[in-house]
Amino acid sequence: MANSQVLLSFAAAALAVLMSAVLTWAVRPLLVRIALAKPNARSSHRIPTPQGGGIAVIAATLIAAVTVIAFAGAAEMKIPMAVFGATLFIAAVGFADDVNSLPVVPRLLLQGLAVAAVILVAPESLRIVTACPLWLERGLLIIAGLWFVNLVNFMDGLDLMTVAEIVPITGALVLLGWLGGLPASTTVAAAALFGAMLGFAPFNRPVAKIFLGDVGSLPIGLLAGWCLLQLAWHQQVAAALLLPLYYLADATVTLLRRVARREPFWAAHRTHFYQRATDNGFSVRRVVSEVLALNLVLAALAIGSAMTSSAAIASLLLVAGGIATALLMYRFSRGQPPAG
Repeated sequence: MANSQVLLSFAAAALAVLMSAVLTWAVRPLLVRIALAKPNARSSHRIPTPQGGGIAVIAATLIAAVTVIAFAGAAEMKIPMAVFGATLFIAAVGFADDVNSLPVVPRLLLQGLAVAAVILVAPESLRIVTACPLWLERGLLIIAGLWFVNLVNFMDGLDLMTVAEIVPITGALVLLGWLGGLPASTTVAAAALFGAMLGFAPFNRPVAKIFLGDVGSLPIGLLAGWCLLQLAWHQQVAAALLLPLYYLADATVTLLRRVARREPFWAAHRTHFYQRATDNGFSVRRVVSEVLALNLVLAALAIGSAMTSSAAIASLLLVAGGIATALLMYRFSRGQPPAG
């Protein structure tokens, strides 16, 4: 563990916390006027609430990461410009959708361009399965990246939910970076996103004063997905799957169920497991607390899988994470047990 990398991560997180909190406070009055989310049958909130707080989160993340990396002055420590450009681009797409809903097909095409830009600029030496043709692996990664970006958006449906997901993921990524599992630049970017989400959290706790909006959830998905992909490219596939496993499982199972029922899966709905939990008697705080607890367990399993040299042990840890995730989803779908 390089001491300089630890210090840079702390600096990025601290700067991002401060900037995110200040910017969220500053932009909220404007968003009340131009991006007010009104409750509907599919909403989890009951009063009109401004959305678009992701502007502050993404600005804080990018500014903190760039500032700290520039201060470090190491030529090899850099984040591809395509990542920053794609993040800003997909944030703009999200903001347009927050203000005036965009049609599904153009929205997906624009998101796909951002994801493709991040993946296609990566060096050809970065591979997950070397036996797989490069064009096929990169094509599958673009599809997976587009799904990941959207599932983060789909799962951002309760106060503090995305905070409870992204903070453990990015915190674990920082720790893995310190252990040598990630490039220093990726570690700093993860630390900046970690800090930015913490700075946003007080404004998003129940009952939320502001939502992330698509301007936040989409680029957060892109940045977190890029960090997880770096983990997979460094042959830590089990860890890369474990960290976002609850979001992956809830969103994917819900999508498959809707497809099987021939429902319009692209339309807004309230059938995710975390949404069913609130309909079944769980409070928002209870749902988010249990998701956070699961994510901390998954983060511990991910770190364990990255530290072991045994593929069998890593696979067992992945299975354990899958069982824990399935149990929580089952619990959410069955309703809250009686007190006492």
